[in-house]
Amino acid sequence: MAISSKRAEYVAVASLILSVVFFGISFFVGRWSGFFAVYAVSWLILCAGLIWFVLCLQFHHRGLAEQEKLDMSQLAEGERASAIFQAKGEQAGLFAVAQRRLRLLEKWFLPIFSGLIAVYQIGMGLYLLKAISIGNIGARQPLICAICMMAIAFVSFLISRYATGMSASPVAAGWKPLRAGGSIFLGIAVLCFALAIGLALVHFQIFVVVNVIGWVITVLFIVLGVETSLNIVLDIYRPRLKGQYSRSAFDSRLLGIINEPGQIFRTAAGAIDYQFGFKVSQTWFYKLLEKAIVPLVLFAAITLYLLSCIVVIRPNEEAIIEHFGNPVNEAGDVRIVGPGLSFKWPWPIDIAYKYPTKKIMELNIGFVPKVDAKTKEVIREPLLWGEAHYEQEHSLLVASEQTGGGEAGAVPVSLVKANVPVQYRVKDLYSFIYSHSEPEKLLESICYRELAKFGASAKIEVDNEADLEHSLLGAGRAKAKRILTDGIQAEADKAGLGVEVVFLGLQGIHPPLEVAADYQRVVGAVQKKQALILVAHAERNKTLSALAGSVEDADELYNLAAKYQRAKEGNRPEEVEELGSDLDRAFAEAKGDIFSTLREAKSYAFEKAVLAQATGKRFASQLKAYRAAEEIYKREQRLAVFEEALKNIRKYVVVADVNDTQVFIVDVQEKLTPSLYELSGLEEEE
Repeated sequence: MAISSKRAEYVAVASLILSVVFFGISFFVGRWSGFFAVYAVSWLILCAGLIWFVLCLQFHHRGLAEQEKLDMSQLAEGERASAIFQAKGEQAGLFAVAQRRLRLLEKWFLPIFSGLIAVYQIGMGLYLLKAISIGNIGARQPLICAICMMAIAFVSFLISRYATGMSASPVAAGWKPLRAGGSIFLGIAVLCFALAIGLALVHFQIFVVVNVIGWVITVLFIVLGVETSLNIVLDIYRPRLKGQYSRSAFDSRLLGIINEPGQIFRTAAGAIDYQFGFKVSQTWFYKLLEKAIVPLVLFAAITLYLLSCIVVIRPNEEAIIEHFGNPVNEAGDVRIVGPGLSFKWPWPIDIAYKYPTKKIMELNIGFVPKVDAKTKEVIREPLLWGEAHYEQEHSLLVASEQTGGGEAGAVPVSLVKANVPVQYRVKDLYSFIYSHSEPEKLLESICYRELAKFGASAKIEVDNEADLEHSLLGAGRAKAKRILTDGIQAEADKAGLGVEVVFLGLQGIHPPLEVAADYQRVVGAVQKKQALILVAHAERNKTLSALAGSVEDADELYNLAAKYQRAKEGNRPEEVEELGSDLDRAFAEAKGDIFSTLREAKSYAFEKAVLAQATGKRFASQLKAYRAAEEIYKREQRLAVFEEALKNIRKYVVVADVNDTQVFIVDVQEKLTPSLYELSGLEEEE
């Protein structure tokens, strides 16, 4: 009788030695070259070494148990065997030390060691997940690393196939635990082979494959750790039957699918046969499908791979295509394709990066908007000073006009909340992608820097029109918007971002909520002050326009009058004469109230002069008449005076004798009925 476990033990020991050697090679090569994926795969090889170590112990104790059984059977068959070796039952079991040790090993040691392996896998996965950010900084010598990985992949593949073949052998059922080592070695072979290809591509500056493999190894560690933990829990509740093989918890079922793909079809065939009640797996259709499944899968995989030659670009997008990681071809042109259907070499020869260059994108500068938890849409609320309308709002430092009178140590600055949405689009896709690693964050930093720079020199509110372009509230907001837009665009062009600032909003500039009410009163007072100033300017313009016809003419008259006055004070006769004539001419050409006053003065002077001349001529004529007939002239003048003086008085003429006495009766009371004289007078008038 041969001891079958010895062969499996030799395979496990050889695999353990190779695992240690491969771990040392990959670990030091990974640290020396700086490739994270090479460094990560070394810890996966160490995990395989731990599994092979357990298999070595298991097959060693199985070999001892088989040797013990063989010795006991030979002694029992001897004719002169001692009675002690002919004992049955419990008495014979007392001498089966190696067999009891094997049972204890498989019952307690294997689950405990499986738990340690699960802890190692999960812990190493989390460690690599944290360290994966180091990437391939300072990586070197990719071809040497590729050669090492290819050698490890080749040897691991051979051992995996040999160990898996032994585990599936029907001659020795005790070799089945070798499947755990064969599965993990096949996984290492596949990863090292893919890593060798990725390292060869790094020579052409294509890092995507190596980076992806680094993530795959990290995730695989965590997945294997979780799977091993679940297997340990499930093994606790699994019923154990005597003589039935118990699969170890560290024997990965996931890697077993890759290691023995035929097992999947056998399991599926058994399930189908059980469901239908007859041997469906023996039909011609199932056999044809079993034979053609591999070509069909290969055809589907090749078809899906060739679909990477087609690039579908949406109407608002543009794509830039890299050839072996280089976006610039031999002619020095950048291959940028627009909307539609385009063709390229398959991945990873050509890789297309699509960006929505026609879409208007927005940056929230100074605030974090509220987002609906269900719809993930931004919540729009009215912009009121006294209410919070965003999730978070950042403060902006602005200048203040206060120079004293405040608290001790207070600086002349103020705080306002700045909510500035900035909308932009990509105008140069090559510059946007390749000039900077994170162009969106750089543009956001430029916006914050320009806003802070403008706020340091701006004011919340200004008192004169000359400073309106430096204000953040009121009438200066439009100019502030233009200054910020131009500044951000200039800095973005200087940095080579390749973006165009389409819109910048300043509708969210307001004081903090705690001082909003007080600030509104201050703003109201400032606005009233500005209103009074504007009313005064309007009244000044109205007065000057009414006087001289326009403000410019009034200023010109004022300047001429001031020059004329200074010339008189300086005793400069020639200049006084010249300025006087200019001033007279300016007054003569003036309009408005000055024109009216001057015209009225001229008319009055002309009237007085003409009347004086006419009065003089009349006096000369009267003097001649007086000298010709003094009495007649006097009586005529007296009657003229009476006539003029008594023009509006009722007069009565009574003709009487010389000797009669004249009696004048004057009744100043108003009579209700007219007198006789009045009636007669009325008749005469009629």
